[in-house]
Amino acid sequence: MSEINVPLLKQICEIAGAPGFEKRVRDLVIDLVKPHANEVSTDNLGNVIAIKRGNRNPDGKRVMVAAHLDEIGFIVTHIDEQGFLRFHTLGGFDPKTLTAQRVIVHGKKDLIGVMGSKPIHVMTQEERAKLPKTTDFFIDLGMPKEEVEKYISIGDPVTRDRELIEMGDCVNCKSIDNRVAVFILIEALKKLENPSYDVYATFTVQEEVGIRGANVAAHSINPDFGIALDTTIAFDVPGAAAHEKVTELGKGTAIKIMDAMTICDYRMVEFMKQTATKEAISWQPEILTAGGTDTAGVQRMGKQGSIAGAISIPTRHLHQVIEMAHKKDISDSISLLVACLEQVDTYDWSH
Repeated sequence: MSEINVPLLKQICEIAGAPGFEKRVRDLVIDLVKPHANEVSTDNLGNVIAIKRGNRNPDGKRVMVAAHLDEIGFIVTHIDEQGFLRFHTLGGFDPKTLTAQRVIVHGKKDLIGVMGSKPIHVMTQEERAKLPKTTDFFIDLGMPKEEVEKYISIGDPVTRDRELIEMGDCVNCKSIDNRVAVFILIEALKKLENPSYDVYATFTVQEEVGIRGANVAAHSINPDFGIALDTTIAFDVPGAAAHEKVTELGKGTAIKIMDAMTICDYRMVEFMKQTATKEAISWQPEILTAGGTDTAGVQRMGKQGSIAGAISIPTRHLHQVIEMAHKKDISDSISLLVACLEQVDTYDWSH
């Protein structure tokens, strides 16, 4: 079993950072990457760009690697007369997993709340048969309105409250999507001793609400090559047909071929496959017919586009209260990213 720095991953996963409210995780990432980059900057939208200069780069080629900082969350839209909060989602949620879950409301101070809904005991048969919607829930802070309003305002962000634990060979936490990719990019920067081209390690914002940060960063960086890092579905569970699995935990890192927003450049896909095989890194192909990642922005928003692909981390229970990834897949993802960044100049990109 490949070892990873679980305490660091725990720190990165547990810190708050809903879309548009990434400051806490951004500040942490800046501190973590400064010792391992030649330059670190933040743009107006809040993306963090850490540059590591290439060693064989007479033409000034740029490789943008994107990992988004934000996690799915909520925003407070209303405080009722009893002090209960209504909210709007920031990113996509599976509503059936919200019942009675703890959340953190980030106001003047952090307050723990509970996702409340109508008790099953008083539901009609028709209500029991329906799948829940996010609008069926409210947040219970356990205090009256006048006390709530001392700390909470409309527009405050809300995140899930789940710590990272190890389960067998896996890690389990809220926000594995996409903090595991943030962790992978930081660990790759630490290990990257001989980058061929200039590496723009980009920690993007607001991916969960429309890859907004990646679009802005790619336009600014104008990369020649692009690699996105994000989670993908591992539907390797009871009831799943073989063709539905997308990926499986423990079978290695995933090389994206396409998702609903991007068809990866065939050259980048082949380069990643060849590199993984050469370096004896376990990998599996990924085709995701729904959903998208920063790959789309990295590929299309530079002035001439980029030769882009993605390294994906198989993850169970995506966009639910907790998510789970396999430590070997995480380690393999780090290894493949480092190898690609050190060998990108050796591939014939002309064919």
